[in-house]
Amino acid sequence: MELYGLLLVISTFLLATYIFHEISNALFIKKKNLPPGPFGLPLIGSLITIRHGTHQSLAKLAKTYGPLMTIKLGFVNVVVASSAEMAKEILQKHDAEFAGRPIPDAVTAEKGYELAFPWLPTGRQWRKLRKIFNSHIFMAQKLDSLRHLRHDVVKTMVERVVEAQECGKAIYIGGIVFSTMMKLLSKMLFSADMLDPASDAMKELQVLNANIMVLVAKPNLADYFPFLRPFDPQGIRRKIRVSYDRLHELIDNMIDQRMKRRRATSERSGDLLDVLLDYTEHEEPDGLTRLDVKLLIVEIFIAGTDTSTSTVEWVMAELLHNPTILSKTKQELSEIITPGGIVQEQDIARLPYLTAVIKETMRMHQTSPLLLPHQAEQDVEIQGYTIPKHTRIWVNAWSISRDATYWEKPTCFMPERFLNVDIDFRGNDFRFTPFSAGRRICPGMNLAVRIVALIVVNLVKTFDWKLPNGMAPEDMDMTENFGVTLRKAEPLVAIPVRITT
Repeated sequence: MELYGLLLVISTFLLATYIFHEISNALFIKKKNLPPGPFGLPLIGSLITIRHGTHQSLAKLAKTYGPLMTIKLGFVNVVVASSAEMAKEILQKHDAEFAGRPIPDAVTAEKGYELAFPWLPTGRQWRKLRKIFNSHIFMAQKLDSLRHLRHDVVKTMVERVVEAQECGKAIYIGGIVFSTMMKLLSKMLFSADMLDPASDAMKELQVLNANIMVLVAKPNLADYFPFLRPFDPQGIRRKIRVSYDRLHELIDNMIDQRMKRRRATSERSGDLLDVLLDYTEHEEPDGLTRLDVKLLIVEIFIAGTDTSTSTVEWVMAELLHNPTILSKTKQELSEIITPGGIVQEQDIARLPYLTAVIKETMRMHQTSPLLLPHQAEQDVEIQGYTIPKHTRIWVNAWSISRDATYWEKPTCFMPERFLNVDIDFRGNDFRFTPFSAGRRICPGMNLAVRIVALIVVNLVKTFDWKLPNGMAPEDMDMTENFGVTLRKAEPLVAIPVRITT
């Protein structure tokens, strides 16, 4: 009887909440003049329609409702931009007004999440962290000074592939690129490897990292029905906390070791951890806390490994899927690069076709298909519509990069479209925003561009590649797996064949 009474109270509460929300929402939309969009079902809105492959579902809806539309997801209204013109309105013209960032419920499982750089409002703390990124981590001069590290880790990667080739083993491209990125970032941050690249711990870390990216992007009822947040109805927060806690444990250990050494000696490694720890000795407003340092490092590892790994895997997949384009890429390398040794980073500027292949991959397989969501900081007028304060904003970069309005044969892999043209991926051309744009543009863009090109050019120059089990290129599975990053649904496995000439 008590259980029946409890269920009756809960049901009554939900019904009352729904009725109140529907009435308020109807009056709200009428008053605010939101962009058009599907009305959806009672209570849940378009949650059933927007399922797996969210970017693709939204692209189809945009053909009916236009390049600026409103999608109702539970109790939340989301405005979706699906054209370069609308992306420019949001990411450039009204950049400040849309600089907010809604925090997914899954992210709140991380200790100190509200202080993490991606979710901070663009106030004083965010500007301070951005300045540190730009001045000490991703500045061009700093990256130039660390070029030898990138050459070293790529050389080690090639040696590992050679070992696999000599044993006749197939290579999981995503796995070897992930460990290469981990090695690079750990050397940049700690002057040492966090983990042995071939260890079980490295494999575990890759799984944990992937879990975070997948679970953050997984449709979560708590994000669309705020009253469900305390209950974590799908267990997403509980599952993702394991990965966050493991990463924090690793970083805490590294920080403890470094602080112990700093107390024992005045010598400094000169790596990024020392730079960040120096900031902990500054007074406010310029100083950092230990938690700030840890969150920055965690973010660098999560974002830096996953996005670059996914991009390289897609580049290699497209080259194997398109043998003619692979032949052209190899031809360019044979004409310009001297045989033997590791291709140097400075050589890449002389490889326009390879650069075009990478750009075309980033167009076809947008790393973040919906970019990271924005949020209106105030009421904003766009194209005669009113976007109310706190409204969530999605920019469907995947849809824009495959729109026939801007691209000839948009679903075909054609690197030639990027030859002899000035199509900028640095946030100035809104047809092509693999790193987003505006003040929320990816701070690690300069490093990502360098390391992705360096890894790809050495994998292509040093080896020929065969698909396993006699698979033909046209039989490759090129489907996408939606997440914060757009992963390849079927991981790429290929057999290296050493080039001897």
